[in-house]
Amino acid sequence: MPAPLNRFKAALKEGKMQYGCWASFADPYATEMLASAEFDWLVIDGEHAPNDLQTISQQVQVLQHEHSEAVVRIPIGRDWIIKQVLDTGCQTILVPLVETGEQAAELARAMRYPPQGNRGMGGAGARATRFGAIRDYVSTANDQVCLLVQVETVKGLENLDSILQVEGVDGVFIGPADLSADMGHPGDSGAPEVKEAIRDALGRINASDKAAGILAVDDTVAQQYAEWGAQFLAVGIDVLMLVSRARKTIARWRERD
Repeated sequence: MPAPLNRFKAALKEGKMQYGCWASFADPYATEMLASAEFDWLVIDGEHAPNDLQTISQQVQVLQHEHSEAVVRIPIGRDWIIKQVLDTGCQTILVPLVETGEQAAELARAMRYPPQGNRGMGGAGARATRFGAIRDYVSTANDQVCLLVQVETVKGLENLDSILQVEGVDGVFIGPADLSADMGHPGDSGAPEVKEAIRDALGRINASDKAAGILAVDDTVAQQYAEWGAQFLAVGIDVLMLVSRARKTIARWRERD
């Protein structure tokens, strides 16, 4: 039995648009509810949400038979955490703050078993192999893992071409918030200079053999990003969805006083 098909990776290779959402509650029940909306992919956020390996693993489990594919954003690009997350059964990892082709190449190796990489071989007790039941996991897993790297600094943009040349990188995700801050416009990803940098980056990624990704919670901005070449597009953040609705609800009732 081979490793499970990574439907998200397959869709990117086919050039299909993939709509996603951030899952930031760090709770499997909330993530399962979000999956019922049938986003194509959900980001289990280990960088800015209160997730640890156990909560990540629980959320990967509840998404196993859902339409939404799990994309785990790890807090930092290190081989030990990549190994642990892959062993939960997650097949797609998003790595923040990637700035060079050399860094991207190291991450690509960490995602794969030898001889293509250096992922640890001890998967018999892991969920990824169904605890040893997937006999051909080690020989087939490399084809199903998907590496997404975040380019979100001026240095990252300067080295974008070298990052795009790295075999084993499947997609490049532009981080508008951090990029705008690094360009001297913190909190303003709509600044003309930042918008032009994003447009140029998405176009260059789209022209390569990698998929371009980005996040926008404003529909108009998201549509613009899609027109500029974004293929895996995050269009919401669950926490913001809840708090926005809650604030509008109480504001409506306060107006009645």
